[in-house]
Amino acid sequence: MPIAKTLTIAGSDSSGGAGIQADLKTFQELETFGMSAITAITAQNTLGVHGVYPQSTEAIEAQLDAVLSDIGADGVKTGMLFSAEIIELVAKKVKEYQLKNIVVDPVMIAKGGATLLQQEAIDALKEKLLPVATVITPNLPEAQAILELEKEITNIEEMEEVAKALYELGPEYILLKGGHLTEGPALDLLYDGKEMTKYHVERIDTKHTHGTGCTFAAAIAAELAKGAEIKEAVQVAKDFITAAISDSIQLGSGIGPTNHHAYQRSKRK
Repeated sequence: MPIAKTLTIAGSDSSGGAGIQADLKTFQELETFGMSAITAITAQNTLGVHGVYPQSTEAIEAQLDAVLSDIGADGVKTGMLFSAEIIELVAKKVKEYQLKNIVVDPVMIAKGGATLLQQEAIDALKEKLLPVATVITPNLPEAQAILELEKEITNIEEMEEVAKALYELGPEYILLKGGHLTEGPALDLLYDGKEMTKYHVERIDTKHTHGTGCTFAAAIAAELAKGAEIKEAVQVAKDFITAAISDSIQLGSGIGPTNHHAYQRSKRK
């Protein structure tokens, strides 16, 4: 039977909670065929990022050409891209292979505070990659950095204004994640240039949230690859990550990973 093909272009997390490892687990759980192009190798565990080793643009281009010239991709998720050169390469390949369903997770800072995107790469992100994105999935600090805002985003009204500003950078859709709001339910905002759609669930009291952004974006890419409309794709992804956080795996001594098995397990009950 035909199967949707999903490609993650991101960094490797040696602890398995985020990055391409989280993406591939998500792709598998949502019944797509997952592939990867590794942009950087990180030495990482639940206590933090202990080293970042970017791959050469030649190595990344070779991976992308090998996969896309032969197998192709129905959905693409980008994660840690690290440098302006890598971002420009990815944007070029999106155009070269006329890729669709591009989900851009603008990974900038790890949970433990390690920088995962060089400052000069933000301009390349805005000028090269966002205009070819189907949807971008920034959290509030990432949105603040992209738009160079001095003031923190603190409420839903400000989120709506920020979503409109991000939309002007060229993506088809903005999915602004509001988990950093200090009050109220966890709210995400989807904006298509006209309509604001809100997704919210009660906050889950856990510190074990390593890889949530990667997993959420990968789930959206998987659903889009299977032919879902954007609102449906986001809802499935929201359900997936909520289940994963609710049943998080308490590994290590720091911020543990989410449970990628939880969504399908909950459907079987």
